Amino acid sequence: MFIQVWLLPFALLATAAIVSIPLSSYLVWIMDGKYKPLPVMEWFEKKLNNGPQNWKQYMGSLLIFNTLLFIFGFLVLALQPYMPLNPDGKTMIAPSAIFNSIASFMTNTDLQHYSGDQHLSNFSQIFFGISNLFISAAIGLSALTAIIRALRSDKFMGNFFVDMWRVVVYMFVPIALIFATIFIHQGSPMTFKSSYQVTTLEQGSMGKTDKGEAKPQTIVVGPVAAFEAMKMLGTNGGGFYGMNSAHPFENPTAVSNFFNMLAMMIFPFALVLMYGKMVGNIKHGIVIYIVMLFLMACTIIWSVYFDTLKPNPALTQHAAKIFSISNPNLPNGRINIAIPALSSLPVDQHTGNLEGKEIRFGTSAGATFAALTTDVTCGAVNAESDSLNPLAALAPMVGMWLNCVFGGKGVGMINMLMFIIIGIFLAGMMVGRSPEYLGKKIEGREVKLSIIGLLVHPLMILLPVGFFAATSWGMNAISNPGAHGFSQMLYQFSSASANNGSAFDGLGVTYGFWNNPNPAPEAVYWDIATGLVMIFSRFLPIIAMVAMAAYLGEKKTSPFGMGTLRTDTITFGILLLGTIIIVGALLFLPVAVLGPIAEHFGPIPFGG
Repeated sequence: MFIQVWLLPFALLATAAIVSIPLSSYLVWIMDGKYKPLPVMEWFEKKLNNGPQNWKQYMGSLLIFNTLLFIFGFLVLALQPYMPLNPDGKTMIAPSAIFNSIASFMTNTDLQHYSGDQHLSNFSQIFFGISNLFISAAIGLSALTAIIRALRSDKFMGNFFVDMWRVVVYMFVPIALIFATIFIHQGSPMTFKSSYQVTTLEQGSMGKTDKGEAKPQTIVVGPVAAFEAMKMLGTNGGGFYGMNSAHPFENPTAVSNFFNMLAMMIFPFALVLMYGKMVGNIKHGIVIYIVMLFLMACTIIWSVYFDTLKPNPALTQHAAKIFSISNPNLPNGRINIAIPALSSLPVDQHTGNLEGKEIRFGTSAGATFAALTTDVTCGAVNAESDSLNPLAALAPMVGMWLNCVFGGKGVGMINMLMFIIIGIFLAGMMVGRSPEYLGKKIEGREVKLSIIGLLVHPLMILLPVGFFAATSWGMNAISNPGAHGFSQMLYQFSSASANNGSAFDGLGVTYGFWNNPNPAPEAVYWDIATGLVMIFSRFLPIIAMVAMAAYLGEKKTSPFGMGTLRTDTITFGILLLGTIIIVGALLFLPVAVLGPIAEHFGPIPFGG
């Protein structure tokens, strides 16, 4: 049982932890500019470098660059019918879907209200998809590097364009090449060809033409291995195919599945150690690392236990029940509803809930992937999240709500920094001491900026979920009634705000091509709402935390005293863990009760 269920998650955690140690040293070497570039590279870097930047100039460059990226993405998708590498004649997708897709890929979210293999040409997959997989991931890592320089009181935050160059060229390209080679070896396509027309083994299984001839099967291909490598390394998550990493071309074997999951873990793991090394306190980085690792292990164990080790309740026997609900139209204000007994279906469930799972990866691979992909804000999936047992689905939601369990490139550590500042401030207030971080006093301005960054996330989830749940925009989109339908909406906005990108795919949010006569009825509203949530949730916390680091870094360093709360001890680790859990519970426990918890204890399996 241990080997079948627990070997995969433990092997992944151990391998990622081992790889993150040398990788973190390499990241420090690159971002501190200690490397010696080739002459051609050095010449190009000098052309990019327009001088050192303070925090306002750095953020200005970042925002202007993203604005240009938005315009470029719009042009690529809008002009898709006229671009090369489109032999299948794919037309333009709907304008609202274009807005949502650009916002999604630009913010490293990759929430897809379209299906890549159906709606995008290879030109769009390369110049919109793959290019954003590199660039959006590099933006978050660059922002973290700027924060680190500010916290260690560097005179400037560096140069945004040079940082982007370093991340893409010296980190992502060589490591993506290694992983792409592995995926090609395992069977992922890597070609500019768009599709193949093949004869099926069972003639006519794809239907017949007007002439009565058997239709061939269309197999969509493209530069899948390159897409897959950076999709996972950049914790982007957007799939080349609609089935994402459950598709046999994106993820052909159990070996490729292991490297898919490893790829999305190594940079988030290494960046925490890089943070400790660059601020000159590696023990502090290790404490943060252990707290994150503990939270990740908890979400994985929870997900695997309640999904892989528990049967699907929709297939098990249930006794008859009578429950009472409020009804103001009746004299006593209550109504009794009888639920008839349900007999079990003849399905062997000794290996747990296998609905929506790819068995070729192993029985626990789907639940493990579901927890990991939200912990590191990747969003790729190798199983159907909508089919997780109710309590198992709580694990990926918690990963998105906390949004700091390693997280994505840079932004995960940035989000953790909010909890660090708030935790130290609360501890200082409780003992009557001036709170300090890295030897610098935390004052009102730093706390306010941290609170602003922290509150953006719950506001961008709870407000739109409440609005959509109360209107036809949400009710017409859900595919399940009751608590599960609420969970679908809750998961969608949680994924958008966490810049994660995974989804409960039962939600009707796809418009498709601009001339689609039957789009999902509320697709436009979901496109616009989640698009705005992704943009605000991406950039507002980054701006707030860059400003906070700049103001904190300007202060003089105070020597450690008897009343100083050291940040490299077990005590600090417990304080940080408690802050994350308490703040997270206060913000999201009510909606957790309305969604997956209510579904688990509901009168009918999976809501109703």
